[in-house]
Amino acid sequence: MHLPRFARCVLFLSAAMLILAAAISARAEEDAKLPIKRVVLFNSGVAFFEHNGEVEGNARVDLKFNVGDVNDLLKSMVLQDMGGGKVSTINYGSKDPITKALKTFAVDLTVNPTLADLLAQVRGERVRVTAPNEIVGVIVGVEKRKQPIKDGETIDVEILNLLTDEGLRSVNLSNVGTIKLLNPKLDEELRQALMILATGHDVDKKTVGLNFLGDGKRQVRVGYVQEAPIWKTSYRLVLTDDEKPLLQGWAIVENTTEADWNKVDLTLVSGRPISFVMDLYQPLYLARPVVVPELFASLRPQTYDQDLAAAEGEFRKKADDVAELKSRGGGAFAPPAPGKAGAPADALARRALSEGLDKNSAGERFDPGRGVQSAAQAGDLGELFQYRIETPVTLPRQQSAMLPIVNGAVEAEKVSIYNRNVHVKHPLNGLQLTNSTGLHLMQGPITVFDDGAYAGDAQTTYLQPGTKRLISYAMDLGTEVSPVSKGNPEQLVSCKLVKGVMHTSTKYHRAMEYTVKNSGGKPKKVLLEQPKDTTWQLVGIKPDETTRDLYRFHVTAEPGKPSVVTVNEEYTAGQQIALSNTDDNTIRFYMSAKVVSEDVKKALAEVIRRKQELSQLVTDRNRLQQQVTVIDQEQVRIRQNMGQLDRTSDLYQRYVKKLTEQEDKVDQLRVQIEGLIQQENAKRIDLDKYLINLTIG
Repeated sequence: MHLPRFARCVLFLSAAMLILAAAISARAEEDAKLPIKRVVLFNSGVAFFEHNGEVEGNARVDLKFNVGDVNDLLKSMVLQDMGGGKVSTINYGSKDPITKALKTFAVDLTVNPTLADLLAQVRGERVRVTAPNEIVGVIVGVEKRKQPIKDGETIDVEILNLLTDEGLRSVNLSNVGTIKLLNPKLDEELRQALMILATGHDVDKKTVGLNFLGDGKRQVRVGYVQEAPIWKTSYRLVLTDDEKPLLQGWAIVENTTEADWNKVDLTLVSGRPISFVMDLYQPLYLARPVVVPELFASLRPQTYDQDLAAAEGEFRKKADDVAELKSRGGGAFAPPAPGKAGAPADALARRALSEGLDKNSAGERFDPGRGVQSAAQAGDLGELFQYRIETPVTLPRQQSAMLPIVNGAVEAEKVSIYNRNVHVKHPLNGLQLTNSTGLHLMQGPITVFDDGAYAGDAQTTYLQPGTKRLISYAMDLGTEVSPVSKGNPEQLVSCKLVKGVMHTSTKYHRAMEYTVKNSGGKPKKVLLEQPKDTTWQLVGIKPDETTRDLYRFHVTAEPGKPSVVTVNEEYTAGQQIALSNTDDNTIRFYMSAKVVSEDVKKALAEVIRRKQELSQLVTDRNRLQQQVTVIDQEQVRIRQNMGQLDRTSDLYQRYVKKLTEQEDKVDQLRVQIEGLIQQENAKRIDLDKYLINLTIG
């Protein structure tokens, strides 16, 4: 019966849908055996998954995973049979290279062979060839022959040579339709090799088979750690003039596994357990960072270090809390009961909402915190901190969700934060935020709403309960700060002599003057941040806060009145100067300084005198040596002239007399030079002895 093309397509699609439905049904039945019941997400890039279900007798349960997760499974999977049964083997597809498996077959498919290559591998085998008539014979071999085409040109054609009952026959492979191997075993080998090659293409998913041995129905559990997206947090901070700020925190989680989460017990852990991937299954690839080009020259969100004094106070408070807990009979490391840490925050949030604007008022402003309560219980977990979601979570695979985990009032003070490296003219609107929720707050973005309107975005680091941090969320255009750098001349503070070396100390000064102008209608608290340089010391001013890299100075800026804060700094640098190599003008500079003692000045004057005497001897010696040089040059000229004169001439005799006089003069000069050299050496030795013994404090 012949069906129209459309009908055949409908039948084909119907069959495909039936097959897909059967696969989904089988998958659902498989997942129902051991569904995911518990998920613990860490913010270190891993998650712990627990499957829990019922099996009967000797059972095998298959779970499917991404091939990239097999390494983590091999490293972390644990199984438990809770009904008296035993855990048997865990089976999974081997990672043995396909080429190694293919080489075990009689027909080698590792190098993508051509038809001629395949036929050459099975020489001597009987085949049935359709070309176009049917030919049965034994393969003798495959050869290439030259075939003329036109204008004397030729091409290579592949010829299959067969031994038939009628004799040898040659068949052009281009004319062959089908080739059937008549050896059943060899034909099966070729088909198995192709099947192995096909299975190697499915590299995305791997099935892991879990085998349980036992009798009757019983509960079993499977747990493992695998790579997972880190859970993230984002916050909303609602500011009002007459109420405490309300902080609302949301956890963002993704289900990237191969199974749906159906009423899963979800726990979020804010800790950093060490986790790594070891090459237990597949090749490793070096991960490269993703660099995103910056498209807009916009202000980056700022994060602020904690005041070191405040951090020290919080550290000491922890010791006091432990001591108080011991005095009440509690253990030093006893964690709070689950859920207790989050209860005060929820109570404060409900009270803040109940005392807000009337819901029925016509001009009601947008309140992002209304109608949201925390869905998490918070508590300590050893060295970590966890949020346990009270309501079971249902999240299909490849889906994401936002879960409320924080909803409580916090302490906050409005401030303006100025740092000339962030913006040279305007400070940033910010808050001195105190984590009074009783919860550990993860790092993340904070969207700030002020008086019902969006005010800006901020970013915070990890906040423990009771910790203070600065956040900034917008530019304060109503406040201007003018920084002016002022330099002062250096100042010599001390000078002493030690074995001919002058040791000096010089003090350097610098100042930064900040002029703050508030154009608003209310006084503002402005925090001036100045980079901290350990080589410079503050003078005449103390910072209100000190971080690892910054000083912070508080100033109250009144409307219309400039406020001036001057930050003075200084540092002292030491220098060592060898007097023997120092010029007289430098020595005279230090002699004129008021801080130099009279004894040092007298010693420096004596050094100058001795150096001048030595310098005079050197000058006299150089002058005499210059005279000898001039005479030598003159004698060279005279000798050149004498070589052209008659020895009996009067001029020649005059040259002889002059040379004699010059030689006498040179002898006298050399004697004087030798004497000056001896005096010079003696003076230099005396100067060195004087300097080596010269020590004056």
